[in-house]
Amino acid sequence: MRLVVQRVSRAAVSIDGEVVGAIGPGLCVLVGATHTDTPADADRLADKVWGLRILDGERSASDVDAPLLVVSQFTLYADVRKGRRPSWSAAAPGAVSEPLVDAFVAALRRRGARVETGRFGAEMAVELVNDGPVTLTLDSAMWAPRATQ
Repeated sequence: MRLVVQRVSRAAVSIDGEVVGAIGPGLCVLVGATHTDTPADADRLADKVWGLRILDGERSASDVDAPLLVVSQFTLYADVRKGRRPSWSAAAPGAVSEPLVDAFVAALRRRGARVETGRFGAEMAVELVNDGPVTLTLDSAMWAPRATQ
């Protein structure tokens, strides 16, 4: 899974002009999944995001009960190495990625997070005010076993 985590003073996601999720100060998390991701990856990344000390005073969302806005984003797996048209082949299809995004949200909620979401597969408008700005990328490949030499 690939995540873009942004510290925000506010964020909202709308579908057809209707706000379906909104938060005040907290974290906006864009989430993409690839073919090899597992629910264990979703759980590991939820734990990492919940504990990241990127809020004011080097505190985490868990320290201050900061809300999170989670939005599915298959374009995080765009491959632009060839030509000018991105390839989406590394992004998992909806039947694979939707349950993984749901598992990520559920893992955050099990940890006590207040989570707002977009709607999987919908055409969404995401508005946010990046605070700091602070923007981090996380990838499940960070925890992949390393080959021994």
